[in-house]
Amino acid sequence: MRVLVLGVGNILLSDEGLGVRAVEELRRSYRFPEDVELMDGGTLGIDLLYFMEGFDRLLLVDAVLGGSPPGTLFKLKGEEVKAYFRRKVSAHELGIQEVLGIAEILGKKPEEIVLIGMEPESLDISLELSPTIKARFPYLIQEVLKQLEEWGISYERAEPARA
Repeated sequence: MRVLVLGVGNILLSDEGLGVRAVEELRRSYRFPEDVELMDGGTLGIDLLYFMEGFDRLLLVDAVLGGSPPGTLFKLKGEEVKAYFRRKVSAHELGIQEVLGIAEILGKKPEEIVLIGMEPESLDISLELSPTIKARFPYLIQEVLKQLEEWGISYERAEPARA
């Protein structure tokens, strides 16, 4: 089973870059089997179709505008993911909606799609995550790891880099 962990978002807009920051943290802190790929999807939109091909499971990590307090965790599966992206919340999400729709039409959609995200506190221009999101970031990472475990994916903590 091939799994793609895809972090999306714009790192120039503070918490909008949450998904990309999560993939960076997963790469830095964990080791995964060969059949798990971690990808920074940034704001690629429709170009992601090419990168998604051949994966059985897709785990999207993104800022989720759900109208909840900042830092609220979200986990959406299957049709919930489609319904969320249908709302066209931001430019890159419109791209993902199109990517998922085209993948489905072409018969290349992953068997299972899960979106894990967090309500942003700030979408201001900044390379830093907001204080609330920074504080709750470990919970997001744990939720991603828990989903991978549900799919039977094992992982190990990476050895810290030596100075």
